[in-house]
Amino acid sequence: MLLSAVTLSIFALSIIFAMLGLGGAMLYIPVFHWFGYDFRSVVIPTGLLLNGVTALSAAIFYLKARMVDVKGSVPLVISSFIGAPVGAWFTSMVPTDTLILLFCIGMVFAGGRMLLTSGAPEKDRLMAPGLRYTLMGIAGFFIGMIAGLLGIGGGFLFVPMMIAMGYPTKTAAATSSFVVIFSSFSGFAGHIAEGHFNWPLMAATTVAVIIGSQIGAKVMKEKMKPAWIKKMFGVVLLGVAAKLLWKLYL
Repeated sequence: MLLSAVTLSIFALSIIFAMLGLGGAMLYIPVFHWFGYDFRSVVIPTGLLLNGVTALSAAIFYLKARMVDVKGSVPLVISSFIGAPVGAWFTSMVPTDTLILLFCIGMVFAGGRMLLTSGAPEKDRLMAPGLRYTLMGIAGFFIGMIAGLLGIGGGFLFVPMMIAMGYPTKTAAATSSFVVIFSSFSGFAGHIAEGHFNWPLMAATTVAVIIGSQIGAKVMKEKMKPAWIKKMFGVVLLGVAAKLLWKLYL
């Protein structure tokens, strides 16, 4: 009964997060936590696995639609892939409450920024390649560390960063899905090496996110407007942060 309820919840969430170019761990992790799974040994590694699966499933759709800037994403892919297992290694050194607090801070930052910029016009010019690639390489490593530490793929930071660099919202979301694949699975491998896993939960929810993310990717490509994507992104992240902080401190 518990596994069925979790699986249905993850299926619905994967549809939403595939639209936003995120792996979904921002909500997968709180859902697992609310259902009573151990945050450190089950929630974080399972969140990373599903994050990667959701992103992979959506990215396949976006690649076929030629919405992904594959060449431009290389610095992010490499640096975040290296940073994620480093963050996963640090997980055992950080108290659970601190992990949750850091998770919430990241969501408030990303969600607030998206809401504030949702009405801004789309930029029509990318930052110069040299500067853009350098910043992506540096930021990607640290975002990868955060991803591995908190059990997320980093998409909640990749998307705002790429938009700030001049990427159109849909391109940023689609490219983020591609990048998140590598940071998520790299971080997941770091946790598996530490012996953190729950195979029945992983198997059931993986099937759910594969189906849900394909639905979400199709809706985003054909129906969603950039401003809607930003607003959904912001509201979802702020709402989850508020719920986690309420449970943590009240």
